Amino acid sequence: MALERLRASLAECPIVRFGDYEYFVHPITDGLPLGRPEVLDEVLTELARMGDWSRCDKIVTAESMGFPLAAGLSVRTHRPYVFIRKRRYGLPGEVSLKQTTGYSKTDMYINNIRKGDRIVFVDDVVSTGGTLIAIVKALRLIGAEVMDALIVFEKTHEKARMEKDLGLKIKTLLKVDVVGSKLVERT
Repeated sequence: MALERLRASLAECPIVRFGDYEYFVHPITDGLPLGRPEVLDEVLTELARMGDWSRCDKIVTAESMGFPLAAGLSVRTHRPYVFIRKRRYGLPGEVSLKQTTGYSKTDMYINNIRKGDRIVFVDDVVSTGGTLIAIVKALRLIGAEVMDALIVFEKTHEKARMEKDLGLKIKTLLKVDVVGSKLVERT
């Protein structure tokens, strides 16, 4: 069965609250509890299978939990990766954006993306869509083409609306919900 290790790992996820937002803690999304290489390998294998790498110039992710995903996919696909950071470096061509999630607001900074770059965006979870929407719009303002959006966990019931708003198919590995104090797969 595909993703059996990832599915099994859901049972170990603590749930914490940030105001009204129920946040699940998972090794792929937080590096806690202990990250298992076999789970990460399974996730990377499936993301590599789902992506459109034939026209991809760069793999892009947001700080910070997308870092192991983008780096691992870079090794598998032989495409360079770019980390969108929460720190301003002031480098030539740096672009800033505002990111709003279900539990925070922050500024983010894009470097190493140029007009005409063909991008595959990868991230750990889509929930409110705040990060994904802000980044895709900023990349497009630069003149980059977002070819694919690959996400491990889909914790939203708004994916169809996000896809319509962005004109982009969002590919996810597992749909999840917090039910009571447990993270469960939504079918």
